[in-house]
Amino acid sequence: MYLDFLVKIPEAAGKITYRKRDDSCYVYYEYDRIYDPTRKFTNVKRAMIGKQSKADHLMMQPNQNYLKFFPEVELPEEKDRSLRSSCLRVGTYIILQKLIRESGIPDMLSRDFSKKDVGLFLDMAAYSIITESNAAQYYPDYAYNHALFTTDMRIFSDAKVSDFLKNITDDQSVGFLNSWNESKDHREKIYISYDSTNKNCQAGDIEMLEYGNAKVDQGSPIFNYSIAYDTRNKEPLFYEAYPGSINDVSQLQFMLDKAKGYGYRKIGFILDRGYFGKRNIEYMDQCGYSFVIMVKGMASLVNQLILKHKGSFEKKRLHHISEYRVYGMTVKKKLYATDEKDRYFHIYHSIDKESAERNILENRIDEMTKFMKRHTNEMREFGAGFERYFELYYDEQNKTFLFPVEKAGVIESEIDLCGYFCIITSEKMTAKEAIDLYKSRDVSEKLFRGDKSYLGNKSLRVYSDESASAKIFIEFIALIIRSKIYTSLKEEMNKIDKRPNFMTVPAAIKELEKIEMVRQLDNVYRLDHAVTATQKTILKAFGIDVSYVKYKAAEISESLMNAEKIYK
Repeated sequence: MYLDFLVKIPEAAGKITYRKRDDSCYVYYEYDRIYDPTRKFTNVKRAMIGKQSKADHLMMQPNQNYLKFFPEVELPEEKDRSLRSSCLRVGTYIILQKLIRESGIPDMLSRDFSKKDVGLFLDMAAYSIITESNAAQYYPDYAYNHALFTTDMRIFSDAKVSDFLKNITDDQSVGFLNSWNESKDHREKIYISYDSTNKNCQAGDIEMLEYGNAKVDQGSPIFNYSIAYDTRNKEPLFYEAYPGSINDVSQLQFMLDKAKGYGYRKIGFILDRGYFGKRNIEYMDQCGYSFVIMVKGMASLVNQLILKHKGSFEKKRLHHISEYRVYGMTVKKKLYATDEKDRYFHIYHSIDKESAERNILENRIDEMTKFMKRHTNEMREFGAGFERYFELYYDEQNKTFLFPVEKAGVIESEIDLCGYFCIITSEKMTAKEAIDLYKSRDVSEKLFRGDKSYLGNKSLRVYSDESASAKIFIEFIALIIRSKIYTSLKEEMNKIDKRPNFMTVPAAIKELEKIEMVRQLDNVYRLDHAVTATQKTILKAFGIDVSYVKYKAAEISESLMNAEKIYK
């Protein structure tokens, strides 16, 4: 990432070298020499610190390595205010400002950040939400044509942003998480949806990056990232970032301890089947936490139970749960042979799910059959996946593959389980109550998809541990805010008969970005046009009307005029 200004090439005798590539010349700094006594050779360690200016060979455009090796050099902090666009996008900003103020986030951040840094922090979160990107070098481009949270809407350079990220400490993120969770009502029972994902990192020497079990393997080291989400109040509570080699199951117990440390006692956890394990179940019992876990119908833990009760509830209207188009019943039994407690197994059947799973299974068998026929009379091994569904016959003399025969019993047993699934709970409840709780997890899963797709956080683009931790912290704040946008839009959509396609978060932001203020000949910013009917519908979800938009627009205009007076 090159910074958008020039600095003088450092005067470090014998340590500055140049390398030309194409029509550019790059500046390298020698930061270490390591002698190898075995090879009797000195390894020279160099890092590229910038690109030489074509206009002035004594100057260069620096990158983040320059900031790392020359931290004492003073850099320009603020961009020229004349670079502000004459057309500012303010619609999404007005929404974000209201949600952020109501959440109390600025007051919590101000306990550990200066007023100036709180504004930049919120701008970085807003930038992530609006542009669906976390690349810090493009933040100045965003600031150029957006209303900002910084004091007097001050536009900072990417050098300042880089320096800001580097200087955010773990104490500041821990302080916010403590304040955020302290503000919650610990007296009411809540259910926390807990899930994790992993992220790649594009560059840098970051300690928590390790090779692990990536959900999408790009061949690069990863770190794991998990969020605890309050399904009742529909907001993230806390997050964890941990090395890529640690699996989700082992990390869960540390998360349970963290929940206890934040003062949560009356809680249940809604978990994905990936967290299912005897040790985790026992540990949740020890902590006094309840749980809700979904298990597929074909899982060995529940398939016999499903087959035992198959045909006893699927057509009885007493067991119909109309909201989800399923039939369900509840059975009480032990989870393990040594289990001291009764658990509640809620068995469900869905006609839609049965049809989809049956098609998938039939297509899989057909594709396997076609593939094996193409390799008849060849020396070929097919693996356990094929052996599960077929008897494979080979010529005993030359070991060539002859033909497959379906294992009818295996396939038919899977067909019998198509459309069934099970939710296991530690507390007594009805099948409807259990699926209601589990479905509340949908919001947190959308949150994870939104994190990667709509906040640009599939990968981190940083060079240091400090910057990585800072971006994860900012990302969490952005997730809190985006979750509030999602919830508000969904609740408003439930009130109206139609389901307009502009009530999703990305579509709503795209529409709100069209609310603009333009700078006129008197150097005053004013709303460019009236608020449209579509924008009014979106604004209504947040309790905002046209008069509020006009009021905030006047406030933004005044703030910019005051800033002009200060910086003249």
